[in-house]
Amino acid sequence: MNLSLLASFLDSDASPAARTAAVKTALESPTGRMLRDELGNCVIRLLPAEAIVPEIYAAWRPLVRDAMLFMISHLSAARLAPKLVEQIELPLDTTPEARLLRLIAKVPGLQKIGQVLARNRHLDAALRSALSELENGIRDVSAEDIGALVRKQLGRRLETYAVEIEPGIMAEASVSAVVRFTWRNPANGERERGVFKVLKPFVSACFAEDLELLQQLAHFLADKHPEYGRALPETIMEVRRLLEHEVDFAREQATLGEAARVYKGVRGVRVPRLIKPLSTGAITALSEEAGVKVTALGGASGRERRRVAELLIEALIAVPLSARGERSIFHADPHAGNLLYDERTGELVLLDWALTESLTREERRHVAMLALMLGLRDPVGVCGEIEALALGRRLSSAHRRFMRDQVNGFIGQLPLTRLPGSMDAMRLLDRLALEGIRFPSGLMMFRKMLFTLDGILHDIAAPGLRMDLVLARHLLARSPLSLIDWIGVEASALLYGGRLWVQWAQAALSRAEG
Repeated sequence: MNLSLLASFLDSDASPAARTAAVKTALESPTGRMLRDELGNCVIRLLPAEAIVPEIYAAWRPLVRDAMLFMISHLSAARLAPKLVEQIELPLDTTPEARLLRLIAKVPGLQKIGQVLARNRHLDAALRSALSELENGIRDVSAEDIGALVRKQLGRRLETYAVEIEPGIMAEASVSAVVRFTWRNPANGERERGVFKVLKPFVSACFAEDLELLQQLAHFLADKHPEYGRALPETIMEVRRLLEHEVDFAREQATLGEAARVYKGVRGVRVPRLIKPLSTGAITALSEEAGVKVTALGGASGRERRRVAELLIEALIAVPLSARGERSIFHADPHAGNLLYDERTGELVLLDWALTESLTREERRHVAMLALMLGLRDPVGVCGEIEALALGRRLSSAHRRFMRDQVNGFIGQLPLTRLPGSMDAMRLLDRLALEGIRFPSGLMMFRKMLFTLDGILHDIAAPGLRMDLVLARHLLARSPLSLIDWIGVEASALLYGGRLWVQWAQAALSRAEG
């Protein structure tokens, strides 16, 4: 029966709409589950994991295949039917990348997974390139649809502020699209340029389903592939948080105001200005900002690249860590598309404040102390800071033993010729988190932000730049540490030479025995 159904969908006499309606009806029938499985396997044959996942990650192919089948099995019939028909109707020589783009169209959850993976510089370059193409290739809304939504939302305000929307879409992301416009600013009577960031019309209808699907997918993969530990479900739940923040335009608009105040006195850094009269719950109106991606400084000198890299470290790390308030916000999504460099003014522009997090004063203090104690190779000091940062603060005796073993092993593996720094501290937290030690969500997002920024700095290729040296220069002036903290650092520093000698002797003995 299912094979005959499949043949009817391929009938050239039926219109795409008729095929889609037939598939939707069949998916909702009592035999719909069997049909989903059959058509899901058909799509997998057209879009094999071997063609998507490079050979270097061959071990991940079964997981990718299972994830695709899960989504096909659980996506609502109304959203799945047109995708299945489209896949079957595409020419047989359609490339896997093109098929994947069509499959994830209008499914923000799947698009965000690809975007998150594309920002990990430790992935194979070919896979990163393919994922980046998928991110940049999102085209699932028309300029006409976006324009219609803007006109409906703003109504008479378009006349009041003499708004003129420019044709075409400037940029498109998983849940929003950006269009340019000009308007008359009543404060000075002059016409100014701006951009509308607009929530795509279909997102509201599918948002709740995507969040639920991501949660179910996290549990499914954790049960079926326990060999990957907690990394998979945590990554998927991170994507879920990203989606929740990205559709909360009111939150982003409030954050933009806070970010503008934070960076007002930071030389060389600027934040887009919110245009409140033209913003709504589905539209954020901003000043248009000039600049190129920080990773596209083609003709820049090494000196200019270094300056841009230092601006990034100051703006994204030093400013939040040295804030005076009880809580300090930080930009939690610093991929290259959100970071522009205005070559005319020499300023760094921080775009897209949808995803932000915050650290408390105590968290900032302990993060700084953790990096210092790791730099001094002090396992007792490192363990103390980790326990201070851990949720609950009272680790079990088993967790303490495990933590001590992990810290001693981690420090023992660090090259003696290199000074450990902030990235090493974040990698240590990453290892402990994957083994069950829990940390505040803000701290874990700060850790992910640092990993993303590390990739950006690597792409800029600022020669010889040490993130920690740049940080130290800024934090010495506005350190989050107390006098007691500095006394502890000095006491640890007195024993640094002895610890280094012991580690060198142990390494020498290990080489001799080997």
